[in-house]
Amino acid sequence: MTVFKASLRNFFAHKGRMALSAVAVLLSVAFVCGTLVFTDTMNTTFDRLFAATSADVTVGPKKEKEQAGGAGQSAARPRTLPDSALAKVRRTEGAESAEGVVSSEQVTVVDGDDKNIGSTTGAPTIAANWTSNAHRTMKVTSGHAPRDGSEVMVDADTAKKRHIRIGDELRTVVATGDFSARVSGIATFQVTNPGAAIVYFDTATAQRQLLGGTGSYTNISVTAEQGVTDALLKKNVAASLGAEKYEYQTQKEAADSQREEIGSFLDVMKYALLGFAGIALLVGVFLIVNTFSMLVAQRTREIGLMRAVGSSRRQVNRSVLIEALLLGVVGSVLGVGAGVGLAVGLMKLMGAVGMNLSTSELTLAWTTPVTGVALGVLVTLLAAYLPARRAGRVSPMAALRDAGTPADGRAGAVRTVLGVLLTGGGGAGLYAATQAEKAAQGSMYLGAGVVLTLVGFIVVGPVLAGALVRVLSVVTLRPFGGRVGRLAERNALRNPRRTGATAAALMIGLALVASLSVVGSSMVASATQELDRSVGADFIIQSGNGQPITPAVEKKLKASKSLETVTSYKMVPARITTPDGKAGGERLSATDPSYMKDLRREVKSGDLSAAYGRDAMSVGAAYAKEHGIRTGDELKVAFAGGRTAKLTVAAVTKEETSVDKGAMYTDLATARRYIPKAQLPPTVMMFGSAGDGREDAAYSALKKQLKPYPQYQVRDQADFKETLQKQVGQMLNMVYGLLALAIVVAVLGVVNTLALSVVERTREIGLMRAIGLARRQLRRMIRLESVVIALFGAMLGLGLGMCWGAAAQKLLALEGLNVLEIPWPTIGAVFAGSALVGLVAALVPAFRAGRMNVLAAIATE
Repeated sequence: MTVFKASLRNFFAHKGRMALSAVAVLLSVAFVCGTLVFTDTMNTTFDRLFAATSADVTVGPKKEKEQAGGAGQSAARPRTLPDSALAKVRRTEGAESAEGVVSSEQVTVVDGDDKNIGSTTGAPTIAANWTSNAHRTMKVTSGHAPRDGSEVMVDADTAKKRHIRIGDELRTVVATGDFSARVSGIATFQVTNPGAAIVYFDTATAQRQLLGGTGSYTNISVTAEQGVTDALLKKNVAASLGAEKYEYQTQKEAADSQREEIGSFLDVMKYALLGFAGIALLVGVFLIVNTFSMLVAQRTREIGLMRAVGSSRRQVNRSVLIEALLLGVVGSVLGVGAGVGLAVGLMKLMGAVGMNLSTSELTLAWTTPVTGVALGVLVTLLAAYLPARRAGRVSPMAALRDAGTPADGRAGAVRTVLGVLLTGGGGAGLYAATQAEKAAQGSMYLGAGVVLTLVGFIVVGPVLAGALVRVLSVVTLRPFGGRVGRLAERNALRNPRRTGATAAALMIGLALVASLSVVGSSMVASATQELDRSVGADFIIQSGNGQPITPAVEKKLKASKSLETVTSYKMVPARITTPDGKAGGERLSATDPSYMKDLRREVKSGDLSAAYGRDAMSVGAAYAKEHGIRTGDELKVAFAGGRTAKLTVAAVTKEETSVDKGAMYTDLATARRYIPKAQLPPTVMMFGSAGDGREDAAYSALKKQLKPYPQYQVRDQADFKETLQKQVGQMLNMVYGLLALAIVVAVLGVVNTLALSVVERTREIGLMRAIGLARRQLRRMIRLESVVIALFGAMLGLGLGMCWGAAAQKLLALEGLNVLEIPWPTIGAVFAGSALVGLVAALVPAFRAGRMNVLAAIATE
């Protein structure tokens, strides 16, 4: 109890010195709890939506087994059930009612200005028939439901975002063409809609336009009679229709199935955010270690007196850990509250970009605050353990010495050897990654190398501080600070362990920034080089949301007078039996012969033009090697939905590319010969080439021609490169934003170190002021000390990060991304920005030092 009281008294006596450590714990715990609350709320939102939209029993078409290699049937229309199945279900025992549902996501809805009214967040646009089951989630709040083919109803969220009113004309683009209807009503969601755009038609129109004819449905919704369980109703319906003929799901099974589909995405987002929160926690550890190390050093005489009057090492150790416990509890509890606020802020942000999440569904599971507090307290205790052990080793004789004497002036020999060994082992891992022949194996080496070099640099940091700080001082401090710069240099070198720990916190965040910058720049440079080398087409036409190109648009492009050649590209699933007797599902790229000019592919053997001959094809070099295939061999190809053919391998293409790597090519005529027209997969993209000097005119003509179809994008090579740069840039900016928290915590560490250092050197500062050091010079000295520490951390982090990025690029080279690009402007900007961070971090400590009373400072013990 005496130890607890002493710890409590010390904690509140030094609360100002622990404030920044508490903020670091608060921010890290807030990130963790905010992530958990945000993702739990998203799960709750989708759970309620799926539960509300699922009928007691849902009957759907049998799911087609996906071909190996991910080559599922890419149908332009959804699979259906016949009207006869609905009639049987209605006569099933236990079924109160049943209705056919027509629904499709393969649609684009445009307004009178030819603008897509769909979501911009990736949520689907859904076209469906208006049914009684829809009443469970939707309520007509304006106008009326559609009565015939001239009317359409739209959801209220979409109507509000796109300024749609009753009477406006909307055009719906489907696989068979497009049709127009006027808005007759607006329906409001009774549950939270995460962002999908929904339009409703009458049943006959939905069947005719979405499915190509009446008398079929995409699924059947069945409502159970009172007292009949969903499981029993499912059993009865399956017995009525045939258990193996269709898919049957209860309400819970349907909701679970939909939840599983989106759950993987939510899990990836959750663990990615938690990973960045973990980085912030790791950076916070250095701040806490420095805080307690400096507090222990400043209280050396006090601890010595405690030992002299009878306190044991264990009691002193326990006293420091109790202070850490109090710090962890305070920071964590505040962090939980801040995390809830952060989650609400994220929900508002998602709402601003089009994904609706209601704060009324905010989900705070009991595990969230428990996890946050436990994590914050545990990390704080672990960080304070070494300073606590050091405090326990303070001798009673320390009461006779001045407080504030650093425990270690230089890093020991053991630290040096260990740091060098770890760094060397990590370097060997990075080198092994660059020499790996398989990406999976190389990724393991890369991960081990990153971890070992990071830990090695953290351990050896104090040793490096002596040399690098002197170099940085010559370049940055002495030219600007003169003798004041020399004083700042010596202050930074006074305690290398402290300087190393402070710089390490900044190093971690900047190492990740540098490595990702190198990888991102290398990806863009490699893709740009590949586009210049391989792509011969002037234009590429494809949908931005994965929808196929409709026959009407394909026909229009084929007839375009502004293009000399137009190529259609289809992905055709098939089961291929190779000469070694193995059979597996693959995808053939069925294209027009002009594709050979649109994409220049090098062959290892054979002639690619021959692969576009009758009953011929090409394979990739890796596939040929795996199955012992040579040019001239005959493969048995069973086309999905069609007949089986024997195709001759006319060419084996090389793998040194990132575009269409491993693709198998065949002529569209071959695919049409073996696959009925109704089963032929849709065109997924098209390529066009104009004559020399006519590219600009053709580009403008294509843009104008496809203006009524906003889902399709026309890109020339410059557009493609720009799009790639934007996508990589957006990804990097998002990652940088998530790393910003770790960098903020690192900056707090610099502020904290300087502030405590000023307190520790109070008498020294008073003496320097007494012998003539001006207040302005004192502030400059502290600012320069901060700058050199920040630049030291930046030098370590950027150097380490560039090594990581270079090793990662070598792995990407296995996938065809062969160019290593170091973004020197970004690296330089980050290095210069680190100096600015150092200046900002020193503002408050320098101001406080300048305000010290000289006599009072000299009299301080």
